[in-house]
This record gives sequence, structure tokens and C-alpha cells, in this order.
Amino acid sequence: MSNHNKNHNAARNGLDFAAEDKYWRENHGKASYASNDDNYDDFAPAYRTGYEGRDRFADRRFEEVESDLKTNYESIKGKSRLGWEKAKSAARAAWDRVELALPGDSDNDGK
Repeated sequence: MSNHNKNHNAARNGLDFAAEDKYWRENHGKASYASNDDNYDDFAPAYRTGYEGRDRFADRRFEEVESDLKTNYESIKGKSRLGWEKAKSAARAAWDRVELALPGDSDNDGK
């Protein structure tokens, strides 16, 4: 197994990245920022940026690390047609989902 696969499936805080990907694949169509013309594959790198970023920056707020998240998204987006401004909503949703699963409010953003 390559390091990329190891990193993509396991998190520092016990988060299961494969489970997060599955959740978003199944629930993407329900998101307010997704239209009928949007397909999951365009949003997948944005979701990944959000849930991996929340694990990586566990004690920081989304707004504090947004430029790092944008850089990460741009490096992994592959064939996604989304620019950061549209991808940011999905990344934030994935970030918030992980935040809600953690005990307490570790990034002190009230969520």
C-alpha cells in the first residue's frame, strides 16, 4: 500500500476517511450548494479537503486555515471543474461534519 492510500484512509484523530467519502457520496445530492447538474466526482476533492483538513488542523478554525485548504484543494482537485469559491462550501460542510463528531468544540467556533 502506498503512503497516499494509507494517508487517505486513516486519520490522526481516529476519523475513517473512507467512511467520510462514502457518507458524502451518498448525501451529496441533498446539499444546498449542489444542483442537479453537479456530479459527485467534481465535489469529491472538496469534501476530502474538508475532512482531511479538519483532522490536520484539529485545533484551528476553518477561517484561519482557509488559504492552506485552498492550496491543498488546488493540488488534489484533478479533473474537478470546481474553482475554490464553489468547492469551499463542500469543504466547509465536510469540516463541520467532522467537528460535530468530535467531543466538545475543539476549534472554539461554537459548533
